[in-house]
Amino acid sequence: MSALLACIANFSEGRRAAVIGEIVHAIEDAAAVQLLGAEYDREYNRAVISFVGSPSAVSAAAFAGIACAATQIDMRRHSGLHPCIGAADVVPFVPLRELSLADCARLAEDLGKRVAADLGLPVFLYADAARHPSKRRLADIRRGGYPRLRHSLPRGLPPKPDFGLPRLGAAGACIIGARPPLIAFNVALQCSELAPAQHIARAIRASNGGIPAVQALGLLVRGAAHVSMNLRDYRRSSIPQVMAAIEREAQKLGIDLGTAEIVGLLPRAALSAADARAWNVRNYCPARILENQLGSISV
Repeated sequence: MSALLACIANFSEGRRAAVIGEIVHAIEDAAAVQLLGAEYDREYNRAVISFVGSPSAVSAAAFAGIACAATQIDMRRHSGLHPCIGAADVVPFVPLRELSLADCARLAEDLGKRVAADLGLPVFLYADAARHPSKRRLADIRRGGYPRLRHSLPRGLPPKPDFGLPRLGAAGACIIGARPPLIAFNVALQCSELAPAQHIARAIRASNGGIPAVQALGLLVRGAAHVSMNLRDYRRSSIPQVMAAIEREAQKLGIDLGTAEIVGLLPRAALSAADARAWNVRNYCPARILENQLGSISV
């Protein structure tokens, strides 16, 4: 079997469908890749575009998407709930077949050099592509967002880019990396106050001593409190385990859970249909299962 690579690119645009469409077209026109999905949210002001193909094709398509976003998205005017530092904010490579994380890290490094040289953007390498432990975690690079980075880069303060000049223009910076598959997952609370969601996020995230391999933020989305998560290893910390922990913390606060939702795709083993019904995962369906999408790949 030939090598198969995925890219789950995150762009700081969730309100202008035409701009998102241009980025998608740039990705698809650049190389023989197959689009798995393009989702966006107005409140987060963020789009997640997932595509797969050979390593060379995915790398070329990722560059085209970054280049398009850099001309269409002005971070000086950006507003939204999701943390971000750039128009093409985070571009991770994920090995699917006949590739290791080390292979993906080398691809991330090559793409980072090209983005810095050809587009003039500062580039940070993260996760399994990180050159320093301080840049493994996405949150450590994005802390304070675009406004903080715009002031800290010219002063030589950390984090420092791995490639490119230490200055931030309208398109911001780009974070490129290599990582295993993760699950993006949001849970609504039946309340309209931010503090309970932030409390629950602090209680469950790994960095605060909570559940291993779980990243979490408390946000207000469309007037409702949400716990927004990345589950970095569902084998260590399953969706039902995380949901049970959120429910326990919510009960302590006298709050009921609302619906949950998947963002993007998830492996079949990560969530059964029965568990999806039990935890009120509103958008669980066959099209959300990674293996179902891979079965129809023609690239």
